[in-house]
Amino acid sequence: MIKVAEKTTSTRRIFYNDASCPVRNVVAQIGDKWSLLILFALVDGPERFNALKSRVEGISQRMLTQTLRDLEREGYVIRTVYPEVPVRVEYALKEMGKDLVKPLYQLVSWADQHQEEINRARKEYDEKS
Repeated sequence: MIKVAEKTTSTRRIFYNDASCPVRNVVAQIGDKWSLLILFALVDGPERFNALKSRVEGISQRMLTQTLRDLEREGYVIRTVYPEVPVRVEYALKEMGKDLVKPLYQLVSWADQHQEEINRARKEYDEKS
């Protein structure tokens, strides 16, 4: 079992900065600008590249390609190529991706519920500076 954090004598956790930390590995991947949006777009079912690009506004073709490759590498997304003319490629959530989206939905719901409060806090902070 890999340690996420180790408690010290004062019961405060130490978070290690190395590749074996599962929290850092997951957050580094899904914490970028686009991964969550792509994962949530795929909750609705398999999607072709251009359909994903139109649903995730502002993402470039290059960034969508790279993010999909990263999500596929991590085991969250599967890429299926259909031998048709022209070739059809679809992206879908794998089981691990579906499992990941469930707790992330709670985060998104929390953010939605607290959006006004967050904006107010930002405004108050900015006015102090």
